[in-house]
Amino acid sequence: MPLHDDLTAAQRSLDELVRSLGLLEERLGSGLEVRRVRTDAGHLRESLALLRAAVPAARPAAGPDLVTISDTPYDTALWSSAASSATDGYVDDEGIGARDRHAP
Repeated sequence: MPLHDDLTAAQRSLDELVRSLGLLEERLGSGLEVRRVRTDAGHLRESLALLRAAVPAARPAAGPDLVTISDTPYDTALWSSAASSATDGYVDDEGIGARDRHAP
């Protein structure tokens, strides 16, 4: 679960707690115990607001970087044996290898 969703769930739970405290206060009256719990819930609300402010806003996931491949034909000199000194004068055929070498 992403962090933003966790914070939202905590906020919902805290809102439900405050609502339940209101119902308890109606039944029990506004005695010292109820006021203390209500004050604690207010502190939790402030702390959660600080947490939400500290977390960067959720950004949509970035897709992969796309590379544009031109439709123009490649330069045929890329496949000449003069272009590749690493193959001793021969160009490797992709998946096959050089003409004068064999697979191990």
